[in-house]
Amino acid sequence: MPHQQTHMLIVDDDRGHLATLKTIVSSWGYQVTTAEDGSIAVKMVKTQPFDLILMDVRMTEMDGIEALRQIKVYNPAIPILIMTAYSSVASAVDALKAGAYDYLTKPLDFETLRLTSERAMEHTHLRIENHRLKKKLGDAFDWQNIIGTSPPMRALIDMVAMVAPSEATVLITGESGTGKELIARSMHFNSRRRAAPLVIVNCAALTETLLESELFGHEKGAFTGADKRREGRFRQADGGTLFLDEIGETSPAMQAKLLRVIQEREFQRVGGDETLSVNVRILAATNRDLETDVKNGTFREDLFYRLNVVTVEMPPLRDRLDDIPLLAQHFMKQFAARNRKTVKGFTPQAMDLLIKYAWPGNVRELENAVERSVILLAGDYITERELPLSITPTETKEPSPLAASETGAGRSTGSQSLESIEKDAILATLSETGGNKSETARRLGINRKTLHLKLKRYGLA
Repeated sequence: MPHQQTHMLIVDDDRGHLATLKTIVSSWGYQVTTAEDGSIAVKMVKTQPFDLILMDVRMTEMDGIEALRQIKVYNPAIPILIMTAYSSVASAVDALKAGAYDYLTKPLDFETLRLTSERAMEHTHLRIENHRLKKKLGDAFDWQNIIGTSPPMRALIDMVAMVAPSEATVLITGESGTGKELIARSMHFNSRRRAAPLVIVNCAALTETLLESELFGHEKGAFTGADKRREGRFRQADGGTLFLDEIGETSPAMQAKLLRVIQEREFQRVGGDETLSVNVRILAATNRDLETDVKNGTFREDLFYRLNVVTVEMPPLRDRLDDIPLLAQHFMKQFAARNRKTVKGFTPQAMDLLIKYAWPGNVRELENAVERSVILLAGDYITERELPLSITPTETKEPSPLAASETGAGRSTGSQSLESIEKDAILATLSETGGNKSETARRLGINRKTLHLKLKRYGLA
């Protein structure tokens, strides 16, 4: 690895050994400064920056351990390697307790010194990069960076800004693809729990048995294949936030267990008797009408009120048409960079189609449509030719019910619910593709998993 930018301070009261070290370390590409005593090293650290320090233990005025302590008080980030001619376990322990990165014994093995120095610098660079990425992650989910300037989005951002710093349980509602997980992440990274984990569980993706083990963990031998104890997601989220996506898909039995954890902040592993306490903030999301489910007896009323301390409702994309150009441009830049393509924008005709389309799959469907367009694009501007067929009317086929809902041809469906229009669109597209689900999903601008969920939801699976 290159060391031209690495500045090492070498501290030793043996001038001959100091000169030798300077020559060798400089030959590795390091910039080297020397000091003959610990007291001098402490003063130098306070007047100029160093990336790494190599320091002897035994020196006349101030020994290496005391110098190490004082330097760490002033700048704890500098990695310090301690060297001594005295192979003493006590000295090694003292050095490491005081914050030394590593401990080397004289006569030095110069290859070991080189590798240890490189490892120390790599550790420092990783720590700096980790800090940068954590800051970037926090910034990425800052509520100010949620895309949208329409009135519904301004109201949503105001709500998130007020709720995020609290400890309140939040229920995020809205149709599939509206960005419920993004809001959950934004709430976590703008809360007092931001330094602790955010753990995400999709309740619809697992069977009841697997979900119970996933959430609460299990003991060894709790069931076939449980060959060791496993901690669950509640335990992993301790001190942080647990986001339960698709909470409306849980069974009554699972709802009862979730209610206990939310009320008592304690649970037991599957197959275990030990009661474990946990400190988590609960965020939950659903695309279902839970109030109706409560009335129908498929969702517990007591759990609903425990979750529904604060409700954040995600607006569907059709209610925030002003945001479509902003979102489309954002996704275009994102996928152009990812695919190493130069895309200058959308033609007016293409943007007009995006704005007029009903977007039953909401922001996720728009994102998929733009990604497809960028990948298929041969020129500089995305035209209607690159858009999914469900968005683009052609002379050879009638506009799909989804597209027609925003056109004159579709105004006759004004009395229909969105779910009815969406169901008709899926059936029509399935018919056109001869039942080919992959092609149906492509034409609708959604992925196959989303199509499968919609088919299941409408009883078409």
